Amino acid sequence: MSRSEGVAGVNPPQYPIESVDNALKLLLLFGERSEVRLAEVSEYLGVASSTAHRLMAMLLYRGFVRQNAATKAYEPGTALTGVAFSILERFDFRQVLRPYLERLNAELRETVHLGLLDGTSVRFVDAIESPQAVRVASRLGSSLPATSTSSGKAMLAGLTTDQLRVLYPDERIAGLTDRSVRTRGDLEAELARVRERGYATSAEESEAGVSSVAVAFPVTVGAGRISFNVAVPASRMPESQQLVVATVLQAIVREATPLLHS
Repeated sequence: MSRSEGVAGVNPPQYPIESVDNALKLLLLFGERSEVRLAEVSEYLGVASSTAHRLMAMLLYRGFVRQNAATKAYEPGTALTGVAFSILERFDFRQVLRPYLERLNAELRETVHLGLLDGTSVRFVDAIESPQAVRVASRLGSSLPATSTSSGKAMLAGLTTDQLRVLYPDERIAGLTDRSVRTRGDLEAELARVRERGYATSAEESEAGVSSVAVAFPVTVGAGRISFNVAVPASRMPESQQLVVATVLQAIVREATPLLHS
């Protein structure tokens, strides 16, 4: 949809309010970009820079954007992401994907998770534990640094370099274990490998004794990126088993993805 078009099949209002229309266009723009500069706002809307500044000032005041102190670029604010996640939660994608999570659990007999990327963290929003006596405990309801998990790396691999550097402006990255990714350079190299092979792994990067494999969905749900993850005691995850698990995950994700377009 271009900035001059509305929703197909809907007539334009009889008495349009240009300032409201421009503000709404900007919110749509943040659905496409992770950051926007004032000059880009002016060009995108076809308005003077003073008008663009007033619009951004109002969005800033209401919390729909925030301004990066270093670059002066505007980024999505907590109000905007809050609305997005509220809508996301009302579309219960967990219920839609639950049968596929159950199939993964039954076929692999390991603990499986559904993860949601939330900034630089992964929120585990559904899980089923392995039926085996020695197993990885469910992480349902917890949040972990995305860079220390296979789920997080699988979803971060779907971002552009610019989007990634907005999330990680510094070279140093905090981790959970001595195996965690610790620099942005290492993270970018790891994500390149994830894109090439189509799945992400974690070998005791989030917790000692735990290995995992994850595959991200190629579509977003609302504003969110999601992934399936299989978590296994490290003793049961040699490198040869990673590909076996990844192949099962990729097949399930391909089968389930069309349901998220509806």
